[in-house]
Amino acid sequence: MSTHTDSSPWKALVAHQKSLSGQSISALFSDNPERFDHFSVEAAGLLLDYSKNLVTAETLELLTNLAEEAGLQKAISAMFSGEVINTTENRPALHVALRSPEQNTEFEKIVHSTLDQMESFVNKVTSWQWQGCNGDPITDVVNIGIGGSDLGPAMVYEAMSDYHLDGIRCHFVSNIDPAHLEQTLEELNPATTLFVIASKTFTTLETMLNAQAARAWFLNGNGNEQDLGKHFVAVSANVDKASDFGIDPGNIFPLWDWVGGRFSLWSAIGLPVALGIGMDNFRALLAGANEMDIHFQKTRFETNIPVLLGLLDIWYTCFLQAESKAILPYSQKLELLPAWMQQLSMESLGKSVDSDGSVIDFSGQIIWGSAGTNGQHSFHQLLHQGTHLIHADFIAVAKVETDKQEQHEQLLANCFAQSHILMCGKEDDDPHKKVLGNKPSNTLILKKLYPHSLGSLLATYEHSVFVQSVLLDINAFDQWGVEAGKTANTHIYAAMTSTDSDESFDPSTDALIDYLKKL
Repeated sequence: MSTHTDSSPWKALVAHQKSLSGQSISALFSDNPERFDHFSVEAAGLLLDYSKNLVTAETLELLTNLAEEAGLQKAISAMFSGEVINTTENRPALHVALRSPEQNTEFEKIVHSTLDQMESFVNKVTSWQWQGCNGDPITDVVNIGIGGSDLGPAMVYEAMSDYHLDGIRCHFVSNIDPAHLEQTLEELNPATTLFVIASKTFTTLETMLNAQAARAWFLNGNGNEQDLGKHFVAVSANVDKASDFGIDPGNIFPLWDWVGGRFSLWSAIGLPVALGIGMDNFRALLAGANEMDIHFQKTRFETNIPVLLGLLDIWYTCFLQAESKAILPYSQKLELLPAWMQQLSMESLGKSVDSDGSVIDFSGQIIWGSAGTNGQHSFHQLLHQGTHLIHADFIAVAKVETDKQEQHEQLLANCFAQSHILMCGKEDDDPHKKVLGNKPSNTLILKKLYPHSLGSLLATYEHSVFVQSVLLDINAFDQWGVEAGKTANTHIYAAMTSTDSDESFDPSTDALIDYLKKL
């Protein structure tokens, strides 16, 4: 058990939760008409309204005490200063350096050198100076990666559709299922397509199989080996393997072991985003994240947006036994945000031991969700009338560029209506129609969805996950469960494809392998 759960602040929170039993959020508003003013914060282009939560001022004070007891401020300083906080892999977790405007440290200097390399390349491609094998400009960019090398860039590119450059379309391929690549390439021209192979090791199974298939597609489309360098670039730490693939070493963009995959969007992993929206907008994304970094690093806990979000998640997970959280962006452009959040949170907090290797009582939450208003006609029924305690983050954009203003206002009204009914419920004599309410939620509002505000929002969630990891005393920056699955795959694939393999796994897996071999 983590020492944090043995601390006085933890025990005080256990007692406090019992004293709040039966309390309603609506009653808290009745007791404090100015509750919204006291339970909302605005910073870095975001408004966080956390007034619709099952918390009081005392709850927040006790949670803050817990954060102080856990050494949160020290942990924040350690991360920003580049200390080794990824203890199982003996390395820093310095993704914040990727968006720092400073060039004081060696980390920052190599980051800015890479940004300059990206800018030079992006300018060539977007100004049509970079030409394919037939002398034509690039019209399509296909990013081949998986996990952090896919989810972040794909999500940001879709979110920034208002900023897409004319003449270039970006596509994202991740699934090892050949249908994903085949469907993507179906209408593309090999002579005007640029592939970005994103793999830190250049050995990731799914990525390399897709990369080899893309290479064959290009060569079969009248390209030749000498033209590969015009159509393939890489984001990787393994220059030798990328070069062997046929990529010009000058077009291999670096990655470093102090940047984890799910935190790598801000690095050259974001190259397809920069190609799709331009380097100025990519730098604006970094600037928004950096503004939130400064807020997170320097603001007291009581008014610190990422800290508050992290503390509230701890409150529901550890003290109210809420096992899942819904991410509900009321913006079609943010449709992929829940998937990005799933990896960020569940890969970081899906652990069962603390930093010392001792078994813990609590890990991270199950993250799920979809874009509103679609979810209202599917899983919101469970949110409103189900028996589970599920807290939710509603994310809305105040202003959009559209001539359908009424539809946008209806979208926002739906967003506010959902959080209102979750909290207040609905009385009805018919028990089937009655909604009990008293379900908690946060609302995050972006004044406008543009690169700076998106960067701020994503950095907010990154830091909120880090806050939870500190209070749970776990390493947020490794993913050994993922590695275990990769190792098992190697052995099972060998058994499936060999006629003389006698390797055994478990009775079910062995039977499935035998069944497939018979087919």
